[in-house]
Amino acid sequence: MDLDALAGCLSSSACLVTQTTSGLIIGMLLFLVAVGLTLIFGVLKVVNFSHGAFYMFGAYFAMTAYQFTGSFALAMLAGAAGTAVLGLIFERVFMSRVYGADVLMQLLVCYAFVLIFDDVVRLIWGPEFKSMGMPSAFQVMPLFIAGGVVPPYYLLLIGVALSAAIVLGIGLSRSRIGKVIRAAAQNPGMVSALGINTGLIYGGVFALGGMLAGLAGALAAPVRSLTPGMGFSVLIESFIVTVIGGMGSILGALIGALLLGLIRSYGSLGFPLFTEGLMYLFMVIVLVSKPTGLFGKEAA
Repeated sequence: MDLDALAGCLSSSACLVTQTTSGLIIGMLLFLVAVGLTLIFGVLKVVNFSHGAFYMFGAYFAMTAYQFTGSFALAMLAGAAGTAVLGLIFERVFMSRVYGADVLMQLLVCYAFVLIFDDVVRLIWGPEFKSMGMPSAFQVMPLFIAGGVVPPYYLLLIGVALSAAIVLGIGLSRSRIGKVIRAAAQNPGMVSALGINTGLIYGGVFALGGMLAGLAGALAAPVRSLTPGMGFSVLIESFIVTVIGGMGSILGALIGALLLGLIRSYGSLGFPLFTEGLMYLFMVIVLVSKPTGLFGKEAA
Protein backbone atom coordinates (compact mmCIF):
# COMPACT_ATOMS: atom_id res chain seq x y z
CA MET A 1 0.00 0.00 0.00
CA ASP A 2 1.40 3.38 -1.03
CA LEU A 3 -1.08 6.07 -0.06
CA ASP A 4 1.61 8.75 -0.33
CA ALA A 5 1.97 8.06 -4.05
CA LEU A 6 -1.80 8.20 -4.49
CA ALA A 7 -2.09 11.44 -2.53
CA GLY A 8 0.78 12.93 -4.50
CA CYS A 9 -0.92 12.05 -7.76
CA LEU A 10 -4.25 13.52 -6.66
CA SER A 11 -2.48 16.80 -5.86
CA SER A 12 -0.73 16.95 -9.24
CA SER A 13 -2.64 18.03 -12.33
CA ALA A 14 -0.15 16.28 -14.61
CA CYS A 15 -0.57 12.97 -12.79
CA LEU A 16 -4.34 13.37 -12.69
CA VAL A 17 -4.50 13.83 -16.46
CA THR A 18 -2.19 10.90 -17.14
CA GLN A 19 -3.88 8.45 -14.76
CA THR A 20 -7.39 9.51 -15.73
CA THR A 21 -6.58 9.06 -19.42
CA SER A 22 -5.15 5.61 -18.69
CA GLY A 23 -8.28 4.74 -16.74
CA LEU A 24 -10.49 5.94 -19.58
CA ILE A 25 -8.82 3.77 -22.23
CA ILE A 26 -9.05 0.73 -19.95
CA GLY A 27 -12.69 1.55 -19.31
CA MET A 28 -13.56 2.14 -22.95
CA LEU A 29 -12.02 -1.15 -24.07
CA LEU A 30 -13.87 -2.95 -21.29
CA PHE A 31 -17.09 -1.21 -22.29
CA LEU A 32 -16.92 -2.42 -25.89
CA VAL A 33 -16.47 -6.00 -24.70
CA ALA A 34 -18.95 -5.78 -21.83
CA VAL A 35 -21.71 -4.08 -23.81
CA GLY A 36 -21.70 -6.95 -26.31
CA LEU A 37 -21.82 -9.40 -23.45
CA THR A 38 -24.72 -7.63 -21.75
CA LEU A 39 -26.57 -7.18 -25.06
CA ILE A 40 -26.37 -10.90 -25.79
CA PHE A 41 -27.55 -11.73 -22.29
CA GLY A 42 -30.36 -9.18 -22.40
CA VAL A 43 -31.83 -10.53 -25.65
CA LEU A 44 -30.79 -14.18 -25.81
CA LYS A 45 -30.66 -14.85 -22.04
CA VAL A 46 -27.32 -16.61 -22.57
CA VAL A 47 -24.14 -15.91 -20.62
CA ASN A 48 -21.60 -16.07 -23.44
CA PHE A 49 -18.53 -17.35 -21.63
CA SER A 50 -16.63 -17.48 -24.94
CA HIS A 51 -17.06 -13.74 -25.53
CA GLY A 52 -13.43 -12.93 -24.72
CA ALA A 53 -12.34 -15.04 -27.71
CA PHE A 54 -13.95 -12.51 -30.06
CA TYR A 55 -11.81 -9.79 -28.49
CA MET A 56 -8.76 -11.98 -29.15
CA PHE A 57 -9.76 -12.69 -32.76
CA GLY A 58 -10.44 -9.00 -33.36
CA ALA A 59 -6.88 -8.17 -32.32
CA TYR A 60 -5.37 -10.89 -34.53
CA PHE A 61 -7.58 -10.02 -37.51
CA ALA A 62 -6.57 -6.36 -37.18
CA MET A 63 -2.87 -7.19 -36.91
CA THR A 64 -3.01 -9.41 -40.00
CA ALA A 65 -4.95 -6.83 -42.02
CA TYR A 66 -2.52 -4.09 -40.99
CA GLN A 67 0.47 -6.20 -42.05
CA PHE A 68 -1.08 -6.74 -45.50
CA THR A 69 -2.51 -3.26 -46.13
CA GLY A 70 -0.64 -0.84 -43.87
CA SER A 71 -3.99 0.87 -43.18
CA PHE A 72 -5.19 1.05 -39.61
CA ALA A 73 -8.70 1.98 -40.74
CA LEU A 74 -8.89 -1.27 -42.74
CA ALA A 75 -7.39 -3.11 -39.78
CA MET A 76 -10.18 -1.89 -37.50
CA LEU A 77 -12.75 -2.79 -40.14
CA ALA A 78 -11.25 -6.28 -40.50
CA GLY A 79 -11.27 -6.82 -36.74
CA ALA A 80 -14.89 -5.75 -36.36
CA ALA A 81 -16.29 -7.35 -39.53
CA GLY A 82 -14.36 -10.59 -39.09
CA THR A 83 -15.64 -11.15 -35.57
CA ALA A 84 -19.19 -10.20 -36.61
CA VAL A 85 -19.16 -12.99 -39.21
CA LEU A 86 -17.55 -15.37 -36.73
CA GLY A 87 -20.18 -14.50 -34.12
CA LEU A 88 -23.02 -15.09 -36.56
CA ILE A 89 -21.67 -18.51 -37.57
CA PHE A 90 -21.00 -19.46 -33.95
CA GLU A 91 -24.53 -18.50 -32.90
CA ARG A 92 -26.34 -20.17 -35.79
CA VAL A 93 -24.35 -23.42 -35.77
CA PHE A 94 -23.73 -23.96 -32.06
CA MET A 95 -25.34 -21.56 -29.57
CA SER A 96 -28.80 -21.75 -31.15
CA ARG A 97 -28.88 -25.42 -30.20
CA VAL A 98 -28.55 -24.76 -26.46
CA TYR A 99 -31.12 -21.97 -26.05
CA GLY A 100 -33.39 -22.89 -23.18
CA ALA A 101 -30.99 -25.60 -22.03
CA ASP A 102 -29.54 -25.82 -18.55
CA VAL A 103 -27.13 -22.98 -17.76
CA LEU A 104 -24.38 -25.50 -17.04
CA MET A 105 -24.78 -26.93 -20.55
CA GLN A 106 -24.45 -23.44 -22.06
CA LEU A 107 -21.34 -22.70 -20.00
CA LEU A 108 -19.76 -26.03 -20.98
CA VAL A 109 -20.34 -25.34 -24.68
CA CYS A 110 -18.90 -21.84 -24.38
CA TYR A 111 -15.91 -22.97 -22.33
CA ALA A 112 -15.17 -25.73 -24.84
CA PHE A 113 -14.97 -23.10 -27.57
CA VAL A 114 -12.73 -20.90 -25.44
CA LEU A 115 -10.18 -23.73 -25.54
CA ILE A 116 -10.85 -24.49 -29.21
CA PHE A 117 -10.49 -20.85 -30.27
CA ASP A 118 -7.24 -20.48 -28.30
CA ASP A 119 -5.80 -23.50 -30.09
CA VAL A 120 -6.98 -22.18 -33.46
CA VAL A 121 -5.03 -18.99 -32.80
CA ARG A 122 -1.95 -21.02 -31.88
CA LEU A 123 -2.24 -23.02 -35.10
CA ILE A 124 -2.66 -19.98 -37.35
CA TRP A 125 -0.51 -17.30 -35.70
CA GLY A 126 1.73 -19.34 -33.41
CA PRO A 127 1.99 -19.55 -29.61
CA GLU A 128 4.45 -16.68 -29.12
CA PHE A 129 3.64 -13.10 -28.16
CA LYS A 130 3.07 -10.79 -31.12
CA SER A 131 2.88 -7.04 -31.47
CA MET A 132 1.08 -5.02 -34.10
CA GLY A 133 2.95 -1.81 -33.32
CA MET A 134 1.64 1.72 -33.30
CA PRO A 135 0.33 2.86 -36.71
CA SER A 136 2.63 5.39 -38.34
CA ALA A 137 -0.08 8.07 -38.30
CA PHE A 138 0.04 8.06 -34.50
CA GLN A 139 3.82 7.95 -34.11
CA VAL A 140 3.86 11.65 -33.31
CA MET A 141 4.57 13.83 -30.33
CA PRO A 142 2.11 13.33 -27.47
CA LEU A 143 -0.28 16.03 -26.34
CA PHE A 144 0.46 17.86 -23.10
CA ILE A 145 -2.68 18.73 -21.15
CA ALA A 146 -2.19 20.47 -17.78
CA GLY A 147 1.30 18.99 -17.73
CA GLY A 148 0.04 15.45 -18.31
CA VAL A 149 1.09 13.34 -21.28
CA VAL A 150 -1.71 12.08 -23.56
CA PRO A 151 -0.78 10.01 -26.64
CA PRO A 152 -2.95 10.98 -29.64
CA TYR A 153 -3.93 7.33 -30.15
CA TYR A 154 -5.64 7.34 -26.75
CA LEU A 155 -7.94 10.10 -27.95
CA LEU A 156 -8.86 8.06 -31.03
CA LEU A 157 -9.58 5.02 -28.89
CA ILE A 158 -11.78 6.98 -26.51
CA GLY A 159 -13.55 8.72 -29.40
CA VAL A 160 -14.32 5.50 -31.27
CA ALA A 161 -15.64 3.80 -28.13
CA LEU A 162 -17.80 6.80 -27.22
CA SER A 163 -19.15 6.98 -30.77
CA ALA A 164 -20.04 3.28 -30.61
CA ALA A 165 -21.83 3.86 -27.31
CA ILE A 166 -23.86 6.76 -28.73
CA VAL A 167 -24.78 4.94 -31.95
CA LEU A 168 -25.74 1.82 -30.04
CA GLY A 169 -27.83 3.74 -27.51
CA ILE A 170 -29.70 5.76 -30.14
CA GLY A 171 -30.10 2.76 -32.43
CA LEU A 172 -31.65 0.55 -29.78
CA SER A 173 -33.92 3.23 -28.36
CA ARG A 174 -35.17 5.02 -31.49
CA SER A 175 -34.76 2.86 -34.60
CA ARG A 176 -37.34 0.31 -35.72
CA ILE A 177 -34.88 -2.58 -35.54
CA GLY A 178 -33.85 -1.44 -32.08
CA LYS A 179 -37.46 -1.59 -30.93
CA VAL A 180 -37.83 -5.07 -32.42
CA ILE A 181 -34.70 -6.21 -30.57
CA ARG A 182 -36.03 -4.83 -27.28
CA ALA A 183 -39.39 -6.48 -27.92
CA ALA A 184 -37.68 -9.80 -28.62
CA ALA A 185 -35.83 -9.48 -25.33
CA GLN A 186 -39.11 -8.94 -23.45
CA ASN A 187 -41.47 -11.30 -25.29
CA PRO A 188 -39.91 -13.40 -28.08
CA GLY A 189 -43.07 -15.47 -28.49
CA MET A 190 -45.16 -12.42 -29.33
CA VAL A 191 -42.52 -11.13 -31.75
CA SER A 192 -42.47 -14.50 -33.50
CA ALA A 193 -46.29 -14.54 -33.66
CA LEU A 194 -46.17 -11.22 -35.51
CA GLY A 195 -44.21 -12.89 -38.29
CA ILE A 196 -40.77 -11.60 -37.35
CA ASN A 197 -37.92 -14.08 -37.67
CA THR A 198 -36.54 -14.24 -34.12
CA GLY A 199 -33.71 -16.50 -35.26
CA LEU A 200 -32.50 -13.72 -37.52
CA ILE A 201 -32.72 -11.26 -34.61
CA TYR A 202 -30.76 -13.56 -32.32
CA GLY A 203 -28.09 -14.10 -34.96
CA GLY A 204 -27.85 -10.37 -35.60
CA VAL A 205 -27.54 -9.54 -31.91
CA PHE A 206 -24.83 -12.17 -31.43
CA ALA A 207 -22.98 -10.84 -34.48
CA LEU A 208 -23.27 -7.29 -33.10
CA GLY A 209 -21.88 -8.41 -29.75
CA GLY A 210 -19.01 -10.19 -31.48
CA MET A 211 -18.34 -7.14 -33.64
CA LEU A 212 -18.08 -4.85 -30.61
CA ALA A 213 -15.68 -7.23 -28.87
CA GLY A 214 -13.66 -7.51 -32.09
CA LEU A 215 -13.54 -3.74 -32.41
CA ALA A 216 -12.17 -3.56 -28.86
CA GLY A 217 -9.50 -6.11 -29.78
CA ALA A 218 -8.58 -4.16 -32.92
CA LEU A 219 -8.27 -0.93 -30.91
CA ALA A 220 -6.18 -2.69 -28.26
CA ALA A 221 -3.81 -4.34 -30.77
CA PRO A 222 -1.46 -1.32 -31.16
CA VAL A 223 -1.01 -0.89 -27.39
CA ARG A 224 -1.12 -4.45 -26.06
CA SER A 225 0.72 -7.70 -26.73
CA LEU A 226 -1.20 -10.35 -28.64
CA THR A 227 -1.13 -13.89 -27.35
CA PRO A 228 -3.45 -16.92 -27.39
CA GLY A 229 -5.78 -16.73 -24.40
CA MET A 230 -5.57 -12.94 -24.16
CA GLY A 231 -9.35 -12.72 -24.11
CA PHE A 232 -9.83 -14.56 -20.84
CA SER A 233 -8.71 -11.78 -18.48
CA VAL A 234 -10.79 -9.28 -20.46
CA LEU A 235 -13.77 -11.62 -20.19
CA ILE A 236 -13.51 -11.79 -16.39
CA GLU A 237 -13.29 -8.01 -16.09
CA SER A 238 -16.21 -7.65 -18.51
CA PHE A 239 -18.31 -9.89 -16.30
CA ILE A 240 -17.42 -7.65 -13.36
CA VAL A 241 -18.51 -4.63 -15.42
CA THR A 242 -21.87 -6.18 -16.32
CA VAL A 243 -22.49 -7.23 -12.72
CA ILE A 244 -21.66 -3.74 -11.44
CA GLY A 245 -23.68 -1.94 -14.11
CA GLY A 246 -26.56 -4.41 -14.15
CA MET A 247 -27.04 -7.31 -16.57
CA GLY A 248 -28.78 -6.14 -19.72
CA SER A 249 -28.11 -2.40 -19.17
CA ILE A 250 -26.03 -0.61 -21.81
CA LEU A 251 -25.72 2.55 -19.70
CA GLY A 252 -24.72 0.36 -16.77
CA ALA A 253 -22.01 -1.26 -18.89
CA LEU A 254 -20.60 2.17 -19.78
CA ILE A 255 -20.64 3.52 -16.21
CA GLY A 256 -19.36 0.24 -14.76
CA ALA A 257 -16.51 0.06 -17.28
CA LEU A 258 -15.43 3.64 -16.64
CA LEU A 259 -15.50 3.13 -12.87
CA LEU A 260 -13.52 -0.09 -13.16
CA GLY A 261 -10.96 1.56 -15.46
CA LEU A 262 -10.40 4.41 -13.01
CA ILE A 263 -10.15 1.96 -10.10
CA ARG A 264 -7.46 0.03 -11.96
CA SER A 265 -5.58 3.18 -12.94
CA TYR A 266 -5.52 4.90 -9.55
CA GLY A 267 -5.46 1.64 -7.60
CA SER A 268 -2.16 0.73 -9.26
CA LEU A 269 -0.65 3.76 -7.52
CA GLY A 270 -2.09 3.45 -4.03
CA PHE A 271 -2.55 -0.32 -3.88
CA PRO A 272 -0.12 -1.83 -6.42
CA LEU A 273 -0.38 -5.33 -4.91
CA PHE A 274 -4.16 -5.21 -4.47
CA THR A 275 -5.39 -3.68 -7.74
CA GLU A 276 -7.31 -6.78 -8.79
CA GLY A 277 -8.74 -7.10 -5.30
CA LEU A 278 -10.04 -3.53 -5.44
CA MET A 279 -12.16 -4.38 -8.48
CA TYR A 280 -13.74 -7.38 -6.78
CA LEU A 281 -14.20 -5.42 -3.55
CA PHE A 282 -16.04 -2.69 -5.43
CA MET A 283 -18.23 -5.31 -7.11
CA VAL A 284 -19.09 -6.84 -3.73
CA ILE A 285 -19.98 -3.42 -2.29
CA VAL A 286 -22.28 -2.69 -5.25
CA LEU A 287 -23.98 -6.09 -5.02
CA VAL A 288 -24.50 -5.83 -1.28
CA SER A 289 -26.08 -2.39 -1.60
CA LYS A 290 -27.95 -3.09 -4.88
CA PRO A 291 -28.09 -6.77 -5.90
CA THR A 292 -29.28 -6.00 -9.44
CA GLY A 293 -26.33 -3.69 -10.15
CA LEU A 294 -26.31 0.07 -10.52
CA PHE A 295 -28.77 0.16 -13.45
CA GLY A 296 -30.20 -3.36 -13.38
CA LYS A 297 -33.91 -3.99 -13.04
CA GLU A 298 -35.70 -6.38 -10.73
CA ALA A 299 -36.95 -9.52 -12.44
CA ALA A 300 -40.68 -9.40 -13.11
